[in-house]
Amino acid sequence: MTDKPSLDILLCAPRGFCAGVDRAIQIVDLALKKYGAPVYVRHEIVHNKFVVDGLRAKGAVFVEELEEIPEGTDAPVIFSAHGVAKSVPAEAKHRNMFFLDATCPLVTKVHVEAQRHAEDGHDIVLIGHRGHPEVIGTMGQLPPGKITLIETVADAEAFAPRDPDNLALVTQTTLSVDDTSAMVMVLKSRFPNISVPAKEDICYATTNRQEAVKAVAPKVDAMIVVGAPNSSNSMRLVEVGERAGCRVSVLVQRADDIDWDQFGDISSLGITAGASAPESLVEEVIEAFAERFTVNVEIAVTAEENIAFNIPRVLRQLEEASGH
Repeated sequence: MTDKPSLDILLCAPRGFCAGVDRAIQIVDLALKKYGAPVYVRHEIVHNKFVVDGLRAKGAVFVEELEEIPEGTDAPVIFSAHGVAKSVPAEAKHRNMFFLDATCPLVTKVHVEAQRHAEDGHDIVLIGHRGHPEVIGTMGQLPPGKITLIETVADAEAFAPRDPDNLALVTQTTLSVDDTSAMVMVLKSRFPNISVPAKEDICYATTNRQEAVKAVAPKVDAMIVVGAPNSSNSMRLVEVGERAGCRVSVLVQRADDIDWDQFGDISSLGITAGASAPESLVEEVIEAFAERFTVNVEIAVTAEENIAFNIPRVLRQLEEASGH
């Protein structure tokens, strides 16, 4: 038997599921147990194909818009963790749908902030990525034109508000902490009176996972982020790895996606996972490396997480009975 090369794996902690994703998946699972299939879910509940396929196999039906759901159904409709525009629950009520909202409470917090600022007469600046479901949901909390989207430092430099002294800032929860702070600095220097959240809207889990990558990436030859290409927080982790000085920083959805040519001559590897990637996929990646290398896995802990969010009341008794 040939000797396998040795490989030190540094496993980032925290990584993977955050409390909001955990809650959203539980809501779909518990709804399927309580009401049976089908349960309709508007948009992917979280941005991970493996998770979505698993729920689909249990009887969840994923749609992009409510109009795809048959008229007169009494099956539950669930809104994804990313949040929705106000028009979506309004349409659901109009159609007499029974709906459950799996929006992450930290996204809801941004929605509430945006509405409060609007009530106070501010125009709102949202830092985020155009077309991302969370951004669509946040912009949809207020009438058109009330929120301006800023995606880059150049946008922040070019922004020409109606009333420069009457602005408030909110951000998408899954952005790069460093990119966002650069945009915030530009906006603050240009508009000193802008109202900025006391604490960044970027969620604790996004921040913690980025900090873990910053700590690990300079110490390893390559970095793998387990996650989906449409997952904003996963893509930001890849960028953070590159910026922290890791020459190979790549996203893989699961072990089958690994391009082994990129990992031929490494002796150390960092692994993390986006907030919507299940731990089973991380284990699958480690096992794939263990087939080719003699692996030594060490966990690099940079923060402890013990946050959990409540399930909607209609599902809570079921949750208690299942021992969550």
